[in-house]
Amino acid sequence: MLTKKRNLLAVVVLFLITAATITASLWLPQSPTYIDPSQRLLGPSSQHWFGTDDFGRDVFARTIVAARVSLLVGVVVALLSTVLGTLTGLIAGYYKKADFVIMRIVDGMLAFPALLLALALVAALGGSVTNIIIALTLAFWPVMTRIVRSAVLQINNVQYIEAAKTTGTSDPVILSRYMLPNVLSPIIVQGTFIFAKAILAEAALSFLGVGVNPSTPTWGNMLQESQIYITIAPWFSIFPGLGIVFTVLALNVLGDGLRDAFDPHSKKQKRTTKGLFKNKKQKYA
Repeated sequence: MLTKKRNLLAVVVLFLITAATITASLWLPQSPTYIDPSQRLLGPSSQHWFGTDDFGRDVFARTIVAARVSLLVGVVVALLSTVLGTLTGLIAGYYKKADFVIMRIVDGMLAFPALLLALALVAALGGSVTNIIIALTLAFWPVMTRIVRSAVLQINNVQYIEAAKTTGTSDPVILSRYMLPNVLSPIIVQGTFIFAKAILAEAALSFLGVGVNPSTPTWGNMLQESQIYITIAPWFSIFPGLGIVFTVLALNVLGDGLRDAFDPHSKKQKRTTKGLFKNKKQKYA
């Protein structure tokens, strides 16, 4: 019951953040780009719920609008990494000759930390939303490839796959009709984790100054701008930071919930743990 409530809360948080970001232009009291030097570094109030920044801009409006870039990057990177990783993972797991080539490429890319690789790519390509998406996709797809390949290897020799091969079923049909449906659960779970990692990575790149144009509000560049005012205007950094924390935490909770729902071994282990705990309580009662 507690797990279900936790998953539901995560979905609600993600829905509220997404809905608020999409409809921001309809209800925000102030423009996130409006500058009023006379209102700079004001604390939270009824007029400015999250206070103002060093240019007098409303931090609440900027925090809400900044989520657009983070969510856009997270969604697109998760989708592209999932599609590319699933395709290469299926091929690597099914064809032994292709497995050697693909996995050596994957091993080479995994030798670099994902954030460091993305940082180098963005520095080379230039800071823009498109280039950040490309860099993070190249940084995260190897992990998805490994997971899908591992899942394919586990079912590659089961009876219905062998039966499909002996009846002359073509490889694309076997991969799409028999392999893919049986490896969807780890793909979906890992996709939610990549979503969360992409949001963190985008914020880190923007914080380091190699993200999107500074005129576009993002959680990362808001934190970068606020670091010198953290002692005199803590609200300037607290609220963008909370936006990152709540979004990433909700995605991770949702990913854990999906993993528990799709993994029968996890369910069995939980039931066993609960039974042992219940027996111990009865023993010492």
